[in-house]
Amino acid sequence: MSTSRSVTPSRRGILATGGALGIGALLAACGGNKDSDGTNSGPKTGPWSFTDDRQQKVSLQHTPRRIVAFTGTAAALHDFGIDDQIVGVFGPTKLKNGKPDPQAGDLDVDKVTVIGNAYNQFNIEKYAALRPDLLVTNMYEPGALWFVPDDSKDKITKLAESVALTSSRVPLIKIIERYAELAASLGADLKSKKVTDAKARFEKASAALRKAAKSHPVKVLACSGSPDLFYASNPGINADLMYYKSLGVDLIVPDQLDEGGYFESLSWENADKYQADVLLLDNRTATLQPKDLAAKPSWSKLPAVKAGQITPWSSEPRFSYAGAAPLIESLAKAIEGAKKTN
Repeated sequence: MSTSRSVTPSRRGILATGGALGIGALLAACGGNKDSDGTNSGPKTGPWSFTDDRQQKVSLQHTPRRIVAFTGTAAALHDFGIDDQIVGVFGPTKLKNGKPDPQAGDLDVDKVTVIGNAYNQFNIEKYAALRPDLLVTNMYEPGALWFVPDDSKDKITKLAESVALTSSRVPLIKIIERYAELAASLGADLKSKKVTDAKARFEKASAALRKAAKSHPVKVLACSGSPDLFYASNPGINADLMYYKSLGVDLIVPDQLDEGGYFESLSWENADKYQADVLLLDNRTATLQPKDLAAKPSWSKLPAVKAGQITPWSSEPRFSYAGAAPLIESLAKAIEGAKKTN
């Protein structure tokens, strides 16, 4: 299996069309971090370095002033106080009606240049024109840059340095702490009221979820629906699920995981393999929602569906205190109001 994660619940490689420009023209268009006259723009802030989760140390002569990032990554950095430095994003940014995609969080999507709103839409020319200092994205599989097309990755990474942060196989809190480290290195004030209030809310929500899980020991299944398959997700690899499980949530662990380990693919005829009291249902725009699933007889027969115990799951969480706190609060509320179905 490939090392990328798709907008459906599978992990697959991304095919992207190469840019019309040759790499030399792209490099010229990018121009590093210099203006057309060859001088650096903006105030000098001294040398900057950061070691990412590939164990690659990135060093620049100044703190990055022009950052392009995966939308969810940019939104998380924004939560920590990085704003004006983010000049471009790639990934789910705007919905068809023009409103911000949920993954954009509180990011002002009209303020940044969108260089690709979906897979295979990374526009290399637009990226080069932004003269980026740094590209930042998630890494669900070792070495795989999330939403950076595999077949144009080499061209893209030659235009600016890149930072990748692990997004799976370690608990949510650890990833948030890494994002905080990166944000601080970029100039964010982690002691600001905005950040400390968000952290306090996150900690309060976590305590509430721990309490709910203990007083209401119901079985929870994190899942995703597609037209042909029902996916049971693995709490041993998804960062948010790992964290919820550490707080005592009784998350069902699928026993026949697909290659990659993120989930078990079930035919709709076998969607009842795992008897859950609560369904944590993937709410991404590319997955089927309850209204879409209502026509499937096997869905309607699931105990949790009969009991109306379905709660949304943001399966690609925003790795910040502000982004994660509402998700934890929502799950705590769902568990508090749930009853065993058998």
